[in-house]
Amino acid sequence: MESISISSSLQSRFFLTPTRSRRSISTVPLPIPRRRRSFSTLALHRSDHDVVVVGAGIIGLTIARHLLLNSHLSVAVTDAKLPCSGATGAGQGYIWLAHKTPGTDTWHLALRSKHLWEELAADLDTQGSDPGEVLGWKKTGSLLIGRSSEDQAVLQERVKLLSDAGLRAQYLPSDLLHLEEPELDVGSEGAAAFILDDCQLDAYQTVSYIQKVNNTFCLKGRYAEFFNDPAVCFLRSEKTGAVEAVQTSNHTLYARKAVVVASGAWTGTLLPNLVKPNCVVEIPVRPRKGHLLVLENFRNIRLNHSLMEVGYVGHQNTTTLGGADLEATGDDQELTSISMTATLDVRGNLVLGSSRQFCGFSREVDQSIIESIWNRAAEFFPVLKLMSLDLSLNKQIRIGHRPYMPDGKPVIGPIPDMPNVFLATGHEGSGLSLALATAEMVSDMILGNPTKVDPMPLSIHGRFSGNL
Repeated sequence: MESISISSSLQSRFFLTPTRSRRSISTVPLPIPRRRRSFSTLALHRSDHDVVVVGAGIIGLTIARHLLLNSHLSVAVTDAKLPCSGATGAGQGYIWLAHKTPGTDTWHLALRSKHLWEELAADLDTQGSDPGEVLGWKKTGSLLIGRSSEDQAVLQERVKLLSDAGLRAQYLPSDLLHLEEPELDVGSEGAAAFILDDCQLDAYQTVSYIQKVNNTFCLKGRYAEFFNDPAVCFLRSEKTGAVEAVQTSNHTLYARKAVVVASGAWTGTLLPNLVKPNCVVEIPVRPRKGHLLVLENFRNIRLNHSLMEVGYVGHQNTTTLGGADLEATGDDQELTSISMTATLDVRGNLVLGSSRQFCGFSREVDQSIIESIWNRAAEFFPVLKLMSLDLSLNKQIRIGHRPYMPDGKPVIGPIPDMPNVFLATGHEGSGLSLALATAEMVSDMILGNPTKVDPMPLSIHGRFSGNL
């Protein structure tokens, strides 16, 4: 096996993932460089690997980790930015099944991934490490909450559905819910579905841990990172036409076995640049912008569980903002939706959300959305009505772009006519939750192993026009 150059390995190890929250965390729209029509590969840094992964979010990094731990393959990861610059760093860290539906095409993937996260946390504990300190891991259970008689019926049905699927789920009327969360107010008609084994983690801590694991393979010549180095195009074999390398701005990364495109919300615009003019691949993934409000060291509300408004489950069809519509303009503008979510992380920060909005790759903070998140949360936590929202005081705003797919399913598997190029994208708000099972599935495909979950419903084949 050919070794990765020492210069690339050492350069990659200077990257440190922050584990503390920052004043402002936002994804930056990645400029997609134009494909170079002519260039000399000799003028760029060349390195050889078995697998090249395009994208250093949670999906790309866990795919690299799984291959490193379960094979002898070498892996390179390249990204236009740094890890946690995208949706990964802007989420709440739900490892939930409360809002997943048994029998759907993603159910078994979610079930498998949650098992793998729990297995990882248990392994850390067995090794003498605290999963809370390493991953920000908390097994608090989740509460899917509603405020009306209509919500009650939905929650009762969801509890039955999840219980029949083997989960520990309980229906809590308002009086029992008050015992679990005394500061939560859902009114006399309120209720909740309590999923006892749901968990959460911290994205920054988790990504930092995964990178540390991956980087242990640097000196073995099996791993390299190329950040702030956007992919430009694929290079193809003159003899077979097969993709044999990824051309980035500064490197030519040869892939002896496979290339994986795990570039999240940017896949829809990046992929055509990588593959053209040889073929057309249509992946209708779109950026769906979200805001989260983080109240640092917030002591006015203490949560025992992670919370989610039941309306979040139907977020793909929701078009109102706290009961009122927002006007939108432009070809890529649609109404914004707000659903109350609340978590307390391992550092005692209260994280409130969340919004969903189609507005391209804009990363500007929308003050009206932040106010709507605050006001929506105040409907469930009356103490917030007695407080003013002052963003200059121990608060931060996270902005990310979820990779939205119109059919609600990620795309995982090889690209038609390019059998050594694999896609892993379109997880929308479930990237962290589905990461480990996605990594396992992609790795098994590359290695030729049987997959633990049926990949066919997630394949690109037949799902979109223009794809076989």
